Amino acid sequence: MPTTSMKNNIAHRFEQLDKGIADHVFAFAPQEVGHVTSVATGIVKVSGLGGVGFEELLKFSEDLYGIAYNLDEEEIGVILLGEDTLLNAGDEVQRTGRVMDIPVGDHLIGRVIDPMGMPIDGKGAIPISKRLPIERPAPAIMDRMAVNAALQTGIKVVDALIPIGRGQRELIVGDRQTGKTQIAIDTILNQRGKDVLCVYCAIGQRASAVAKVIANLEEKGAMEYTVIMVAEGNSTAGLKYIAPYAATSIAEHFMEEGRNVLIVYDDLTHHARAYRELSLLLRRPPGREAFPGDIFYIHSRLLERATHLSDNLKGGSLTALPIIETEAQNISAYIPTNLISITDGQIYLSPKLFEAGILPAVDVGKSVSRVGSNAQLPAYKSIVKLKLQYAQFEELESFSRFGTRLDENTKKIIDHGERIRSCLKQNELHPLTVSQQIVVLLALTNGLFDDVAIDKVREAEAGILKSMDQFPSELLKRLFADQQLDSADHDLILKTAGDLLASFKEKVESDQTPK
Repeated sequence: MPTTSMKNNIAHRFEQLDKGIADHVFAFAPQEVGHVTSVATGIVKVSGLGGVGFEELLKFSEDLYGIAYNLDEEEIGVILLGEDTLLNAGDEVQRTGRVMDIPVGDHLIGRVIDPMGMPIDGKGAIPISKRLPIERPAPAIMDRMAVNAALQTGIKVVDALIPIGRGQRELIVGDRQTGKTQIAIDTILNQRGKDVLCVYCAIGQRASAVAKVIANLEEKGAMEYTVIMVAEGNSTAGLKYIAPYAATSIAEHFMEEGRNVLIVYDDLTHHARAYRELSLLLRRPPGREAFPGDIFYIHSRLLERATHLSDNLKGGSLTALPIIETEAQNISAYIPTNLISITDGQIYLSPKLFEAGILPAVDVGKSVSRVGSNAQLPAYKSIVKLKLQYAQFEELESFSRFGTRLDENTKKIIDHGERIRSCLKQNELHPLTVSQQIVVLLALTNGLFDDVAIDKVREAEAGILKSMDQFPSELLKRLFADQQLDSADHDLILKTAGDLLASFKEKVESDQTPK
């Protein structure tokens, strides 16, 4: 009968044996060498690496790596992370014993990098103090907190009607050339001075479009708190595939330090197409629209990493703004419906509104935030009627096009709605502060713009914005507080805005007086 000391000794010996085996594997696994059997666009087949693990990083040369993805009995399907022009059948392949990782840290702020973490902005090397795997488990449910703090975009129609919270995942969806990227860029610009770091991940975009984004961010001083990751349209499918995961690891590092982070994926349509290309080349079975069956999973495991961490984990947040492109306004296509079901709401951009010059072209009826007013400053409660008024206008507007005779009340609703639509227009690269938004929208909701000519509404709004110094500074500060506006503040804002609009109205009437 073995004694307790004998049992402990045997357990200790097995523990040492396991450790020795692990050390042995770690020491010799990187020396395992295989050979390329075939090369295709973006992928290669490799043989001779019997001990390789799933998603292990493989080395072909000093500048070329790949990820082991298909682990078949005879050979391995590898996703290349670079050009295959100099790769030939018979070339050697080495195991690295690690998965793909990315450098993280404050040194990346203000820089433009590729999905491998290499700088592409011509500003020299980036000091590396820490690296994180690009694929990481999403935080557990018990490590998360409710989304209850606002992430201000600076865009009136979004902050007032489709609020976004810190830790939320809000999809930006619409046809090409409808201003999707501009919504994200304006949101990044509005984070200046708000202690929010930003990560912009360009996937499959034209080099000229990315250069324009970088120029706008530099001009407005946003690069001081922004990291840009670029996988251009001419990059390999492998780099496009890993780009959003690598960018998310960079953002997660900041979040785990207790900071608030905003990440933009522009766009996941190109990401899905890159993954489809790789899957078809790797002979994986195609499904709906030729996408592989796990396309939903690759996006869900990406977006689940966006969250608001609990106070025990320093309370940081990661807010995700994925962008997706539709074709002919078809939001019921495979990829859009997948992402709509994963995210916490969507901002839908209408090509009809865009063509009509209503910018940003946000379709309020098809847009929704499932977090809603829980992630909105209390001051916005004073304009809660705005969405209902706008919905009534859109419903009645469709009837008025048939030439139906309208009563006076219906005409008032339509006239008021036209002013709401005009006032919700906003120039790009000009985000508005909370106080500016509340003052204008409160005046709008209470009908102060109704006596202003429709073609002068934007001018009248600009007049109010230029005269913000006429509002008491203490009142403007209270708009950021955790309490709703009291009746005195409400009346003071309306009185001051009314005086400004009255003087503008007199000017308009005098301009229209026949001479």
